[in-house]
Amino acid sequence: MALLDDIEALNKAFSGFGVDETSILSILGNSNHEHKKSLRQGWSKLFCEDEYGFERFDPSHVKNLKLEFKRFRDAVMLSVLHPWERDARLIEKAIKKGPKHYNIIVEIACSRSSEELLGARKAYHSLFDQSMEEDIAAHVKGSERKLLVALVSAYRYEGPKVHDHVAKCEAEILATAVKNGDRKKPIEEEEVIMILATRSKPHLQEVYQHYHKICGKSITEDLEAHGILKDTVECLCTPETYFTRVLDLGLSVDADEESKKAVTRVIVTRKEALVKDVQNKIEGCLKGFYKDFMLGLIARGEK
Repeated sequence: MALLDDIEALNKAFSGFGVDETSILSILGNSNHEHKKSLRQGWSKLFCEDEYGFERFDPSHVKNLKLEFKRFRDAVMLSVLHPWERDARLIEKAIKKGPKHYNIIVEIACSRSSEELLGARKAYHSLFDQSMEEDIAAHVKGSERKLLVALVSAYRYEGPKVHDHVAKCEAEILATAVKNGDRKKPIEEEEVIMILATRSKPHLQEVYQHYHKICGKSITEDLEAHGILKDTVECLCTPETYFTRVLDLGLSVDADEESKKAVTRVIVTRKEALVKDVQNKIEGCLKGFYKDFMLGLIARGEK
């Protein structure tokens, strides 16, 4: 009975987001040779017996376990980096990994302050001996290139002043671009890029409200099929919505590895933008030292 309890406890410790190191230490740290042999024979989730009676591990499960053990280490390393270096390295990796990772570039460019983004660009010079803009221009192909270069090049006004008439006019420009999307993608419109890459966040939030009044629904609803453009608008206008969406995806049962990595990235870099219900989900899904570390970061609200 004790053996079955140990196997059940280990299955629970190894299942989920991160691992329960305390339970693992309690069981395996006090396990002798015979106990480990019994664990291998009874632990069908991790071990199987071959035709020679040899208990060997299932490679796919071990690969997943390595990823879960690695989460705590990755979170610690990401948190101790200078924010400028951290953002520069995240962007460089996203550029190299390709289109499925360009949302990380958008996330950083649109959620940081002007000084934070400028600092990341300076760090990029120091780390990679080139500018962030030229690296994006050299590697990103297609319609995303102009938008991404413009976003990382931005140094936005951060005061409260908004010109309502201009905001309304620009909402009409965006509405027209979206309406004509079957002829020319909104991301290819120079005016769309100019608005999203140069205007202040308070101004863009006003544009967002005017768009809703003009079209009867939000611009993010109309951009559902335009992934990177939707991410841009959400990060700039409704950041809580964006980060909640990213975390919900990463914490879902069928989340892929990149979505799970996004959970670490968002908690480490933007924990102050998390809403309460997302924090509760994090507490319910994460395990072990990884969970304790993440909740500690959220509690302190540090950047």
